[in-house]
Amino acid sequence: MAKYNEEFKIKLVTEYLYGNLGYKSLAKKYNMGSETPIVEWVKVYKSQGMDGLKRKQTREMYPVQFKLDTIQFVLKTGASYLETAVQFKLNNPSLIRRWMKEFKEQGVEGLKPKGESSMSKKPNKPKKKEEIKLTREEELERENELLRLENAYLKKLRAFRENPNAFHEKHRQRWHSNLKKKDSD
Repeated sequence: MAKYNEEFKIKLVTEYLYGNLGYKSLAKKYNMGSETPIVEWVKVYKSQGMDGLKRKQTREMYPVQFKLDTIQFVLKTGASYLETAVQFKLNNPSLIRRWMKEFKEQGVEGLKPKGESSMSKKPNKPKKKEEIKLTREEELERENELLRLENAYLKKLRAFRENPNAFHEKHRQRWHSNLKKKDSD
């Protein structure tokens, strides 16, 4: 269960934006251990509106390529997980942290969907044999695609390691100009 509900988040964001208290004062007023969640909620609200503060009812499955894109963004720009979540319209920065950890430990394989969660309310349906069994050709195609993704990522990582300053500057300039456009909207 979420530590803070949607109404509480909206109340604090509204109080921050339209009141005269800062992050630390609000955190103290509501007996929160840290102002960090309030900072995150305000940033997410500014980029996504009320939808960013809502807790998703269903667990969204993200494609492997999307996960790789977010990881590459963090590595290329040096952006924080919160900044990356805002950029990719995610309302949970810890999701990116988890993807990064899985990728570092297991590579692209760690980013693949794990199947149904044990917490899921849907009953597990037995799959048909045709759905489970891939042909040898399909297995090889799938493996090739995963290797292509991993290869593309490793090439970008190598370029980053060879010249991190140039790589950071190039992407940081583009990222900051995009943020300025969003802030002025």
